Amino acid sequence: MSVDAATVKRIGRLARIRIEDNEVATYQDELNTILGFVEQLSEVDVTGVEPMTSVTPMVLRRRDDVVTDGGYPERIVANAPLSEDNFFMVPKVIE
Repeated sequence: MSVDAATVKRIGRLARIRIEDNEVATYQDELNTILGFVEQLSEVDVTGVEPMTSVTPMVLRRRDDVVTDGGYPERIVANAPLSEDNFFMVPKVIE
């Protein structure tokens, strides 16, 4: 895949980057070089390779996703300036 001058200008417009006409060729070469590196990655055989979260082997700690109220709502609102029935009360900000 290669990038032409019109595509470079379109990418610049989408990225909100001003690309002058004399810079188009430079950006075109750079984008084509990057795409060449990406095409090289498709040559690597990755069948049977598990996706990784890090380059070092690690196991993510997991817990059951259980919804609770915390079990102590009185302690949660204890430092609130205003509370009612274990809910925070805030001043009205929209008229």
